[in-house]
Amino acid sequence: MTAATRSGSTPRRPTDPFERNIVGASSRMQRIFKLVSKVAPTDSTILLLGESGTGKELVARSIHLQSRRATGPFVPVNVAAIPETLVESELFGHARGAFTGATTDRAGLIEQAEGGTLFLDEVGDMPAAAQVKLLRTLESNEVRRVGERTSRLVDVRLVAATHRDLSEEIAAGRFREDLYYRLNVVQIELPPLRERREDIGLLASYFLDRLAARNGRGKLAFSPEAAAMIERYDYPGNVRELENAVEHAVAISEGKTIDAADLPAAIRSPRLLPRESSDGVARAIRPGTDRGTWSLSDVEKEHIVVVLERHHGNATAAAKQLGISRTTLWRKMRTYGIARRAEN
Repeated sequence: MTAATRSGSTPRRPTDPFERNIVGASSRMQRIFKLVSKVAPTDSTILLLGESGTGKELVARSIHLQSRRATGPFVPVNVAAIPETLVESELFGHARGAFTGATTDRAGLIEQAEGGTLFLDEVGDMPAAAQVKLLRTLESNEVRRVGERTSRLVDVRLVAATHRDLSEEIAAGRFREDLYYRLNVVQIELPPLRERREDIGLLASYFLDRLAARNGRGKLAFSPEAAAMIERYDYPGNVRELENAVEHAVAISEGKTIDAADLPAAIRSPRLLPRESSDGVARAIRPGTDRGTWSLSDVEKEHIVVVLERHHGNATAAAKQLGISRTTLWRKMRTYGIARRAEN
């Protein structure tokens, strides 16, 4: 694939199996790698932001492996996957008899991360009561198990992550502002794959090599048509979706070449793209329409419509992705006759 050579940078290959998806030659990823290497040796709390599938846990593992705590445990916790009524017990532990079913004393996940790193994924989904206790732990380095009156000292480095906009969660009263500032000592935002397209080919080739070796397939390669399809897809599921797509192709392919027909249907036949018509209603054009006849303004209008649709009409979020101010976006929408939608 050609994306790596186009970037003009030396690809950053993983040195540890835990870092296997942290591959990138784009300037944005290179900046993230440098930031990780700077903050990993400290004990600062880190907040990772980004869409699902962008590799937040892998970055957290990389931080752990580059820290003085590398020989200690790395304990990943997906807060959203724990029933709300069990979050406190899972994180902070409980005493025997604290509630029905608590037949023994049990250390929580925070204590289990003693001397290492606790990774709290989807921290934006944490219930209010657990937020209060987590804040206390961050302030005092202590945990109190459910049902106990005494606290225990802990030595744990916290890395948190979320795909939510915590500013919006705070405004809605769902997340504590004081906890946010405790978590947000160092912030690292992982870009979606569609915003670092120069990494798509590099990642796809890396996944192909690894999966081919795992399945005893020897050296495999993408056909030019398959490579082009892979690089032009938007990957709403980000790096995770790309890896799954390559695994799908390896599983069903024959021979040494991955052909277009081996790729998942979503990549071979992307969904219809929305396009704004003169009456302000989003229409759809089929992929494959001859865009070679379009003017530059046609291309810009189409892209603005697609980005607005992706953000459900939220002009603030769309302008941020487009890299322009909201005022500039409104002006362009007026110019192209794109109707405003009420923002959620």
